[in-house]
Amino acid sequence: MRAEIITIGDELLIGQVVDTNSAFMAQMLNDAGIELYQITSVHDDAAHIASAVMDAFSRADIVITTGGLGPTKDDITKHVLCNLMGGKLVPDVNVEAHVRALYKDRPDVLNRLTETQWQVPDNCTVLPNRVGSAPLMYWHTEEGRALFCLPGVPYEMEVAMREQILPAIKSMYAKNSNSIIHRTILVSGIPESALAIHLDTFETELPADIHLAYLPKDGTIRLRLSSYGLSEEIVSKHLQKLIGLVQPWLVATEDKPVEVLTGEWLKKQGKTIATAESCTGGKLASLLNKHAGSSAFYKGSVVAYSNEVKENVLCVPKEDVEQYGAVSEQVVSAMAQGVMKLLHTDYAIATSGVAGPDGGTAEKPVGTVWIAIACPEKVYTEVLHLRGDRNVITDKASAKALVRFVQKVVEKAQN
Repeated sequence: MRAEIITIGDELLIGQVVDTNSAFMAQMLNDAGIELYQITSVHDDAAHIASAVMDAFSRADIVITTGGLGPTKDDITKHVLCNLMGGKLVPDVNVEAHVRALYKDRPDVLNRLTETQWQVPDNCTVLPNRVGSAPLMYWHTEEGRALFCLPGVPYEMEVAMREQILPAIKSMYAKNSNSIIHRTILVSGIPESALAIHLDTFETELPADIHLAYLPKDGTIRLRLSSYGLSEEIVSKHLQKLIGLVQPWLVATEDKPVEVLTGEWLKKQGKTIATAESCTGGKLASLLNKHAGSSAFYKGSVVAYSNEVKENVLCVPKEDVEQYGAVSEQVVSAMAQGVMKLLHTDYAIATSGVAGPDGGTAEKPVGTVWIAIACPEKVYTEVLHLRGDRNVITDKASAKALVRFVQKVVEKAQN
């Protein structure tokens, strides 16, 4: 069972709006056992919309459009699909009652443009849109294909997918959907090309219905096994073999962000952590308090950008700064120990580096970042040589620091 998504709107194609709808719908379709084959974005243009729908029908069983269902002149999706499917627009009393009830406290909204919302194609099935004025519509063709038309407002689309569209799709195609299984593990410390060579035999010997994908991000690589139609038992067997092959570089055997893995482990152990940041300027702190419940394990941070703050707040020895420089193993190690002592935590992570675009030297070029992880028994340190602009370098350094915490502390404790 195959689906395609068509997002409609000039705003998507000029970068004014980021398409988050497709990612949400893709996840829901995947969970329902429906393979998403393609995502297409088109202009608010009748010919463009019509050709995109017909092209999608040549490949997919289910086509879902989002966008272009508002009451203004540039919202033409309903008119285009009505013509394409051979119908005509007629008033729908149920949609009218819903729209009037929706705006009963705002009579100024009800005007000649709003009234177009209850005009619907006479050959479609109308589903209620509980949170918006645009009706949800779908057509079921004689060939067994389905065309669903959803609003582009993300909240309305999400409610529609959960409450109306997915139940309708499951009802129509319950016998045709396959079991789709994705299993992802996280590794770090080996280049993607070297990892691919290391896993060449494993990948070659995989069954035709299992695919291995490499997804690098911020110095880590997510390895995803995807299966269409095979059992959980078969996929699990190959996953365990994969885990054994990447053991030296393994970060996690589940698809969770490293900050979540860090927080879950700290909470489970009843331990706390703090951060001391120079070049990353608070990004590490932002990752650690990104998710609810972080107050249970994360105490705080010192952004020690200047040497004076390093020395006076974190008690980094002045002679270390003068002898080795702020970007050094000695200084970053002292920063981690200093913030751990200052905030009375069990662990601490520190960063200091040259994020650029200026400040690099032959000895310490832009992208040189030292990280330190302070534990009760020792301090782990590592120098990173990162590429990219300032934001890329600081993002990678922050993520890499948490990856190393998981590898050096969490994995070690669990093994």
